[in-house]
Amino acid sequence: MVEKAMIKQFSVTKEMSGQRLDETLAQLAAISKGEARRIIDRGGCAVNQAMVRVASRAMKAEDQLTVGFMEQGRFQDLVLPPEAIVYQDKDLLAVNKPSGIASQRTPYQLKGTLEYWVAEEFARQGLKEQVRVVHRLDRGTSGLMLFPKHRQAAAWLSELFKQGEIQKRYLALVAGEPAEQYWSADGPIGKLGSARWGIMPEGRAALTDFHLLAAAGGLALVEAFPRTGRTHQIRVHLSAAGLPIVGDATYGGLVSERLMLHCVGLQFAGRNGQSCNLEALPDSSFIARCGLCRDAVGKA
Repeated sequence: MVEKAMIKQFSVTKEMSGQRLDETLAQLAAISKGEARRIIDRGGCAVNQAMVRVASRAMKAEDQLTVGFMEQGRFQDLVLPPEAIVYQDKDLLAVNKPSGIASQRTPYQLKGTLEYWVAEEFARQGLKEQVRVVHRLDRGTSGLMLFPKHRQAAAWLSELFKQGEIQKRYLALVAGEPAEQYWSADGPIGKLGSARWGIMPEGRAALTDFHLLAAAGGLALVEAFPRTGRTHQIRVHLSAAGLPIVGDATYGGLVSERLMLHCVGLQFAGRNGQSCNLEALPDSSFIARCGLCRDAVGKA
């Protein structure tokens, strides 16, 4: 089995014309037919730039296959309990995303992502709408995500995020102890590599406010309020302050079974003008890892 996530492209030969997609993929990629079917089922195979999830599709000579291979053990079906839906109305659905789950489809996965789960939930509700991802959480970050139920709601939510009119509140467990109870970080953030960001003069303006909730045993639980929406913003600002998030290997965090970052609250004005204040507590693994900070989680 392939052990790293990667994208590969193949061209169907004349000799393969008329074969099933799963047979052709297995032959071209030198994998088992069962593994080929699993890749197709999770949305990891495109034929001529269009995703195909029908293993029996007949191939034509010179068809171009774009295939996403996922690292060993990475894929898992996403099953969420009813309480994962924190709130919903005619315009939106609010979901408490687990850590370790991709917010949206990737080049090597559709099934098993939160986007796919929401699509299934829409179908269960009889909604014939596509899933529109208007904001994202990193794979390791858990917490609140909003999904619009129709096009007008998508435009409305997108504008709220763009204008900074959705107040976001996160919990983060960090190594070290902040020198102050309240502080702000405004280092501009730019891209350092394919999946790494950092503070640099030429970066984009970024602002995060922080509040120390509790500290014990060399760890601290803090609230983070990102006022801008840069990639990895909270993670970068805390790491730069010498307070890397536990479980954040990218930015020097202590080893942990998960990234200890959770979006606990979203507050904004609904389409009817009334205030919408959503909250979702982190899961038991987050609370257990906080140790002596545990009581502060519930009070945040």
